Amino acid sequence: MSAGREVPGAPTQVPGWARAIGRALVHGVWDTQVVGADRVPADGPLLIAANHVSLADGPLLVGAAPRPLHVLVKQEMFHGPVGRVLRGAGQIPVDRGMGRPALQSALAVLRRGGAVGIFPEGNRGRGSVEDARAGIAWLAVHSGAPVVPAAILGTRRTGEPLGHLPGLRRRLVVEFGEPLDLAADGVSRRESVALGAQRVRTALAALVAGTSARTGITLPGDDVRAPSA
Repeated sequence: MSAGREVPGAPTQVPGWARAIGRALVHGVWDTQVVGADRVPADGPLLIAANHVSLADGPLLVGAAPRPLHVLVKQEMFHGPVGRVLRGAGQIPVDRGMGRPALQSALAVLRRGGAVGIFPEGNRGRGSVEDARAGIAWLAVHSGAPVVPAAILGTRRTGEPLGHLPGLRRRLVVEFGEPLDLAADGVSRRESVALGAQRVRTALAALVAGTSARTGITLPGDDVRAPSA
């Protein structure tokens, strides 16, 4: 995709009301500690890679990020009133059977200097980041955007369902790590993507473990999985 080419369906902005709702959830509905926001680059293309345990993680990330954020969300959520809200908020639908259109939309956002949030595990689960899909590394390699890992803790506890929303004033943590530059000299783009995906997984897993140890907020002990973006 050329730098100036428009991508049909690619979001153009995150409206102020969407960020306001996110912030209200972060600091009003939930008791969220946001750490490391100063590590997030203030401008230019940006990818934020977060672990994924609960339905609440997307709205939480939007509200905690210091910049407007377009988050990749599973296509099944884009129906009815919720779907209208997600589209209006500038979020990006992902078809798990054909992810290319979502990647092209995200790349268009990055090439405009915007920020994109991705859950590289691909599914809600324990959130320990035992694996990571290559989509975020593909975007980083093709856009030159740095990747900031983000640890999310507290949105789901052991025994709570994957679609659970945290109760009023539950203590949550979002911690942003140091930016990663996935550029690799002397290797092909395909090799850069493979190496980059592993670097993202390692950095994000380490951040999650470190944040958990520092805060005392543990990941859920059950290993339930469900398809999600």
